[in-house]
Amino acid sequence: MSFRTWLPFLIFLTALGAAEKKLPIEQTSNDVLEISATPIIDKDQIQQELGSDLGGDIVVVRVQLRPVSEKPVKVSLDDFLLVSSKDGQRSQPFAPSQIAGDTALVLTPQGAKNGGIGSNKGPKWGGMAGPLGLGGGMGNSGSTSAKDTKVETVHSNESNPLLAVLKDKVLQEKEITEPISGLLYFQMIGKFKSKDLELHYKGPAGQMALRFRP
Repeated sequence: MSFRTWLPFLIFLTALGAAEKKLPIEQTSNDVLEISATPIIDKDQIQQELGSDLGGDIVVVRVQLRPVSEKPVKVSLDDFLLVSSKDGQRSQPFAPSQIAGDTALVLTPQGAKNGGIGSNKGPKWGGMAGPLGLGGGMGNSGSTSAKDTKVETVHSNESNPLLAVLKDKVLQEKEITEPISGLLYFQMIGKFKSKDLELHYKGPAGQMALRFRP
């Protein structure tokens, strides 16, 4: 779901917020779906949860979805948007393969690789852009001029063990009739407190939003 698709919803939320700034805390619902969510922002907590702090500007949100009617609800990662009330950043969730996949960016001729957010191998060449274009560009390029450097995508034969963990814990995309829970992985640049963040939902069950406990 593109940012343009989200734009009318965000305008609606801004107007709604002018009249009522207080969103529900960590739980919201309508006649189709109940959403509960808690953020995991601290790197030590992320490390404990996933075995890696993901080495980047990542916020993890634990989400539980509970259908409140007999109508099945289709769940997609694109249904969710994390919004910063601090600086206006907006981010849709990463798929696990975007964080710890088996592809890498290579700068030639140096051959420096970016093994993904969860990798600690080799030098870091900038950040990984998020679904809405958040994140850094290519970072320090040493003394080599731009005309001598090109970026290539290569496939690694080594599987990243973090990928299996992220896939196992991510919120599953499927049609549900019973409660499910899982993690969402967002990129938010900078330092945030939980009170700075809002989770927005726009999907088959309608439009909802919640904020987090200070």
